[in-house]
Amino acid sequence: MKKTPPGEFRSTLRVIQSDQCNHHSACESCSIRHVAMCNVLNEEEVNLLNEISSDFNRDSKQVLCAEGDPADYLFNVREGTVRLSKMLADGRRQITGFLFPGDFFGLACKDVYSYTAEAITPVETCRFQRRKITEKFRELPQLGERVFEMTTTELQSAHDQMLLLGRKSAREKLCSFLIYMADKTRTIGGYPPNHAYLPMSRADVADYLGLTVETVSRQFTKLAQEDLIRLDSAHNVILLDPESLQEMSEGE
Repeated sequence: MKKTPPGEFRSTLRVIQSDQCNHHSACESCSIRHVAMCNVLNEEEVNLLNEISSDFNRDSKQVLCAEGDPADYLFNVREGTVRLSKMLADGRRQITGFLFPGDFFGLACKDVYSYTAEAITPVETCRFQRRKITEKFRELPQLGERVFEMTTTELQSAHDQMLLLGRKSAREKLCSFLIYMADKTRTIGGYPPNHAYLPMSRADVADYLGLTVETVSRQFTKLAQEDLIRLDSAHNVILLDPESLQEMSEGE
């Protein structure tokens, strides 16, 4: 796993400034509205939510929130890919998840962020103050139900990650990851069937799966040699036999 100097994320966070929201007029045409937290709201209710929303956009490698800092904000990803990670006691990095358009994060944390969220690609988010959005749940109970549902999904993903790290072989881990990424790619839309878009680096994949970069690269090569996948580029994988990959991900 990649080592990161202690305090690097925290010092990066200090230079981030919040922007005033300028996306109000674009909400109706939002390309991820169907999967975002606001998909349960009508136009009038979206306008109420916009009252407490601000644009928060980061370039790649910039931090959105840092592990250990006060968890004052919640985020809904509109564009780009976000990496969630934790620092281990020995200075190693463990990636705990990747977030894509429509994903929501921050509510599962209590007083402080339990992870660092960093942009892999340029990222656009809607950001909400925790206090204000929890107050909005009383006015828009369907929004509270939707956010609770998304938070439950976030916690389930953490549970699945523990299973992935603890019980599966390197081959099973990579097959599980490719199936998951193909599902995410299909949700985002705009890609051919059985396509897995991987905006993260191989080192990121390794840190997520608890493997070395060499092992990840070797497993990619083996799957390609067996005609189970085709590597169009470092960031684009075609699943040639998704059924077999699914079976292998389950240890069959």
